[in-house]
Amino acid sequence: MREVICIVCPKGCHLKIEENGEGGYNVSGASCERGIDYGINEVTNPVRVLTSTVKVEGGSLVRCPVRTDGSVPKEKIFACMEEINNVTLSAPIEVGDVVIEDIAGTGVALIATRCIS
Repeated sequence: MREVICIVCPKGCHLKIEENGEGGYNVSGASCERGIDYGINEVTNPVRVLTSTVKVEGGSLVRCPVRTDGSVPKEKIFACMEEINNVTLSAPIEVGDVVIEDIAGTGVALIATRCIS
């Protein structure tokens, strides 16, 4: 059995997830269906949306906030951060600009979340 706190909504339900012996999982403690899905995914294939910043040259700010446009496998977060730490953008930057097309081979893009002139 694994215990996790659901992060889908602000309630923070305390979930208990255990295999049911039939190849599935039983989730208790969830107050909604999304919590059940989150609990099962958290033990079978945990993923996260990654947010960070990258360096900027020639802009009004020295860092630009970025995020992945989808979820990346939790075990690839450090590889993603290595790529992010090697990026330097040149201003101007627009919201939605693709910073890295396929970060760490995940098939997920890294995008800018702020305009910088």
